[in-house]
Amino acid sequence: MPITTEVSAAVQNWSSSLAALPPLLRGEPSDTTLDELRTSYDEMLAAHPTPEGVSIKEVDMGGVPGIVVTPETVDEDRALFYIHGGAYIVGSPAGYHGLAGNFALRLKARVFLPHYRLAPEHPFPTPINDVVDAYRWLLDQGQDPERLMVAGDSAGGAMTVTVMIKARNQGLPLPAAGVALSPWANLEHTGASMTNREGLDPLNSKAVLDLLARSFLGGALPNDPDASPVFADVRGLPPILVTIGENELMLSDAVRLAAHLAENRVRVSLDVWPEMFHVWHMHQDQLPEGRKALDDAARFLLEALPTR
Repeated sequence: MPITTEVSAAVQNWSSSLAALPPLLRGEPSDTTLDELRTSYDEMLAAHPTPEGVSIKEVDMGGVPGIVVTPETVDEDRALFYIHGGAYIVGSPAGYHGLAGNFALRLKARVFLPHYRLAPEHPFPTPINDVVDAYRWLLDQGQDPERLMVAGDSAGGAMTVTVMIKARNQGLPLPAAGVALSPWANLEHTGASMTNREGLDPLNSKAVLDLLARSFLGGALPNDPDASPVFADVRGLPPILVTIGENELMLSDAVRLAAHLAENRVRVSLDVWPEMFHVWHMHQDQLPEGRKALDDAARFLLEALPTR
């Protein structure tokens, strides 16, 4: 379906909300602060409507603040651990009430979103460590890992895979399945789409992604497997769905991630959506492809849960 004027305007608003970020990260004079930009970014994302039939409350996830979104009809044994995106630099659960609420309704599950610390104040690996700590907390509350699902978008899509790897390495139980939405899976940015999708992707450019990666990594290398799961040992992970838009700069690296998972005997599904842009799922209220992608993601997760 062609992108409507309404959706195009919303995507442009998303892009404009981040226009001041590169100068801030370069230390150039700016009329806004990073905290102010983060607040306005969250407010922009929060404009996506929260669906009826869910409640939201704050929760302390073992020292990591967060929220839990609960649908009116809920399977108390079932949970989704959702990791928000934002290049490890912006974003928070406050902007994700709509997306999390729609997952909660589709899954009939509580959705837990950790508010991990952000770079450049807290560079790699702090955001990842916070997410792993929150995942451990959820298990410590008695959550059955066989009825636990993990999902995330962009940076959170990469961390969806990374949190599983860290859990495996630390002897923690793995979830039933994961979904990586538009994952930022390779901070080296070597995929062909980083150049041949330039200008087609309305939200990203390679130059800005390179800057964001440097700001997150600090002194770490972009091929560190904890930062770029395309380089990680992924053996033994549960089923993972990778979903990516055809027009995204991250397309090639998402395809590479899926291939890397498959080569290491992880059951993986890859969905490439024609003409879609970065994290189009956020626009499910305006975009049929967004609703369908969330439907497909929820179905994938639910099919991985054991039958009673």
